[in-house]
Amino acid sequence: MSTAPAGVPDTMQAVICHGPENYVLEEVPVPEPAAGEALVKVEAVGICASDLKCYHGAAKFWGDANRPAWAETEVIPGHEFVGTIVQLDDQAAERWGVAVGDRVTSEQIVPCWKCRYCLRGQYHMCAPHDLYGFKRRTPGAMASYMIYSGDALVHKISPDLPPAHAAFVEPLSCALHAVERANMTFDDVVVVAGCGPIGLGMIAGSRAKYPAKIVALDMAPDKLKLALECGADVAINIGEEDAVAAVKDMTGGYGADVYLEGTGHPSAVAQGLNILRKLGTYVEYSVFGSDVSVDWSIISDDKELDVLGAHLGPHTWPAAIRMLESQLLPMDKICTHQLPLAEFQKGLDLVASGKESVKVSLIP
Repeated sequence: MSTAPAGVPDTMQAVICHGPENYVLEEVPVPEPAAGEALVKVEAVGICASDLKCYHGAAKFWGDANRPAWAETEVIPGHEFVGTIVQLDDQAAERWGVAVGDRVTSEQIVPCWKCRYCLRGQYHMCAPHDLYGFKRRTPGAMASYMIYSGDALVHKISPDLPPAHAAFVEPLSCALHAVERANMTFDDVVVVAGCGPIGLGMIAGSRAKYPAKIVALDMAPDKLKLALECGADVAINIGEEDAVAAVKDMTGGYGADVYLEGTGHPSAVAQGLNILRKLGTYVEYSVFGSDVSVDWSIISDDKELDVLGAHLGPHTWPAAIRMLESQLLPMDKICTHQLPLAEFQKGLDLVASGKESVKVSLIP
C-alpha cells in the first residue's frame, strides 16, 4: 500500500455547486481514496461550455423540464483535468500501470462496466453515465485534490507539458471522436463549423487524416487565423462571406463531403445541410441551448445524407495524448487563459463571452 506524502493537508479549496448560478469556493476535507482508487493533486482543470450550461441551470438550456439535469447540487464541477498521483494502493497501481508521482489524466466518464453498452465496448454510452463533475458519486476537478474512481480509465501523460496544455486532452479526445465518426477519405473536402476548442481539435484531427481540403468557419478573425495554424487550408468568416456559396464554388458546385459541427448554434445546422453535397456526411458534436428546426427533406429526399452524432471521446485518448506530446499544435495560442481556482467566476464569464478566450483553465 502506497501512502500519501506528509505534505497533503486535511482540507482543501473546492468549487461547490449549490444550484444554478450559485457556485461557491469553500474549504472542504481532502477526499480519502477507497480500495482501488487514487488520490490525485489537480494541476489544471479546463472550463467547458457544458460547465457553463450547468452553471446557469440545465432546464434553462435544455428547454425540457422532463429531461434530467446533468449537474447535481453539492457536487464539485470539472471534467477536463490533469494531475499527479499522491496516493493509491497496489490494486489501482496494477490496474492502471501507474505509481505515486506519475502525471495522469482520467477519461471524463466513469463506466459501470456492467450495462449492455459497457459490455459491448461502447463505454462512452454507459447507462448510469457517471461523469466527473456532474454527479455526487464522481466529484470533479475544480479543487486542489480529487479521487480517480476504481472504474475509471486512466492514462499517463508527459510531465513536460504545461498543465493547461495537458488538460486539453479531454476536448481534443472529443474532437478526434467526431473526426472518426465521419469516416473521411483522402479526397474529401471537410468543413469544420466553429473554431473554439472542439473545432480546432476537429481541424487538427482531420489534418491527420489527410483529406483533400479542410475549410474552417467562424466569425472571429483571431480564431480563423488559429484554425489555419491547426491545419485548415481555408478560413471563411461567415459574417462577411456566404460560406455555402464559397464551398460550392471550390467544389465544382457539388458541396462539401463532410461537415463537422462544433458551434452549438442553431443556424449552423441548416448551414451544414446546405453546404454538403448529395450523399455527404454530417457529424453533430455540440450541445444546443434550444430546439433546432430544419427541413428534413434535405436529409432524405434531396441529398440522402448520413447524419451522425458524436459524444465524448471513446478510444481516442491515447491518440490525443500523442498529439499533444508531439507539440505540433499551437497550444500557447489555444490555451489563452489560466486563472487561480479563486477566480473561477471570472473563468466562467470568459467562456460565456467567447470573445476574449479560446480555452480557459483553472490552476488550483
